[in-house]
Parts: sequence; structure tokens; C-alpha cells
Amino acid sequence: MDYSQDFINSMDMETYIPGKIICVGMNYQSHMEEQDGRFPSKPVLFAKARSCIIKDRENIIYPPEVMELDYEVELAVVIGKKIKNVKKDDIPEHIYGYTIMNDITARDIQKNESQWYRAKSFDTFGPVGPTIIKQEEFGGPQNISLKSYVNGELRQDGNTSDMIFKVYELISYISNSITLHPGDLVSTGTPSGVGVFMKEKKLLKPGDEIICNIDKIGKITNKVIGI
Repeated sequence: MDYSQDFINSMDMETYIPGKIICVGMNYQSHMEEQDGRFPSKPVLFAKARSCIIKDRENIIYPPEVMELDYEVELAVVIGKKIKNVKKDDIPEHIYGYTIMNDITARDIQKNESQWYRAKSFDTFGPVGPTIIKQEEFGGPQNISLKSYVNGELRQDGNTSDMIFKVYELISYISNSITLHPGDLVSTGTPSGVGVFMKEKKLLKPGDEIICNIDKIGKITNKVIGI
């Protein structure tokens, strides 16, 4: 697919800010099994504020009002072409590339508020990077290993083959109600191993370092700091 030079320049990770961020919750079988085992019948969508975006090696700020801070490694899709009512088989030609998102979440706020937007959108709650791998280089997205580490300890070890709703299916589904534009970001869910669902909760605290690693993309590293 041919892109204008202006668009290519906007995809530089140092300056990239998505137009909008649409995320998918409860989209890995393993993640549902570590909860209550009930699988959603349709994709569960929510949004994050674009102002939450930070990049590799930037700090995650632990807000003083948050009691339970958690991590989620996710494969994120960067849209390259306008998508509206597009069939799943035609989605690949509309994708610019893939990157990593760490969907940082205030679990206590997520639990206590009916909407997830605030719990997911505090400033710095959207680490993205370290680069964008173009669609033609990345290939198919449904057999990709993704892992997260906290202070060197492996926490999540999943594969995109475990997704309940596959990447192209998800983007097609979203496009039936929401027009996606070049530069928009779709984050596709997280596997099991998040801190809140461990037998003994392992939530983030100031000083922790989180590494999210996805095959073919690399790793993004961020440290948690207090205010």
C-alpha cells in the first residue's frame, strides 16, 4: 500500500499519537479462565484517552488516588486506511502495522465505576512502542508470542492464537459501528497473568519496572514512579 510522506512521518514512534484508541477487553481464553470462565458472545470494547500515551523508557506515574495498579501486554494494530463496514477478509490491506501496548489499569477504579474509561486513561497509562512494524513485514497476527515481566519476573506468557475474537474479525466488527481512520490504534486484549487475578495479587508499586515483549516487534520498558 502506498502512503503519503506526511503519513509515514506521522508514524515515527517518537512523535506518534493515535487519533483514537479502541481497546478490546476479555479477548483471550486464558484471561477469561483466570477470572470466571464465562466467555463474551461479542467483543467487549472500551476506549483510552489519547493523552495517556507514553513511549519506551518513559515513566508510568502512580496516581495517589489509585490503590491497585496493573499491567496488560497487548498486540496493538495501527490503522493505515479508512475503515467503514469492511469485511474481515479485506482488513489486512487497511492495516499499516503493529506495535505493543501496555494497557495500564487502575483496578480499584475499574471495579467501582461502571465505565472503564477513567481507570484506563490516567496520564501515562498507555505505554506504546518501541516501534511500528509494517503489515507486510509482520505477516499474519494469529500466532505471535507475547510476554510481560515485572522486575525480571515473567508474569504473562501467551500467544495471539488464544484470542477469542481474531484481529481481522475485531477490526471488521468495530468498523460496522465506528469509522477507523489512518493512525487510529486498536489494542486487541491481554492473556492471563495480570496481577489482580493471581492467587496472591501481584500489583504494581512505585519502583517496579515492566517489560512487555512481542515477537517480531521487540520490547517496551517502563518504570513506575510515585508523585
